[in-house]
Amino acid sequence: MFGKKKKSFTVDELKRKLENYCVYQDRCHKEVEQKMREYNLIPEARELILLSLMKDNFLNEERFSKSFARGKFRIKSWGKQRIVRELKFKDISAYNIKTALKEIDETEYIATIYRITENRNAVISEPNIYKRKKKLIDFLMRKGFESELIYKVVNEVVS
Repeated sequence: MFGKKKKSFTVDELKRKLENYCVYQDRCHKEVEQKMREYNLIPEARELILLSLMKDNFLNEERFSKSFARGKFRIKSWGKQRIVRELKFKDISAYNIKTALKEIDETEYIATIYRITENRNAVISEPNIYKRKKKLIDFLMRKGFESELIYKVVNEVVS
């Protein structure tokens, strides 16, 4: 019945709030713009805050892309395709996506796909070898690994 009254902030207060938002964790422009929408700012104020955040290096798309790629690979074991898809969804430029992928060490990447394939294979209770391979392939596809690599690894792990 009653709309929740949003507390109003000055542009400086909002700038500080958004600086803290960016300091807590690297953010992309899309996330910061989304956050600003919650405060119903006029376009001029949004532009002013955004420029200030970039100028003071609170908002840095290249740094965001690199830490995103490193984190999703190391912590969630995502493949490159999944990382690219998620970065595109966040409106990251092709240049920054390419730069971000360089953060992933190729040797570590290969070791990771073998490790997660072996771990997954150990918990699949499917006796039929073809169904087992299908389950592994689907799992690795969801993780975002490249299909040629998936088929190579699955055929080596399940034989």
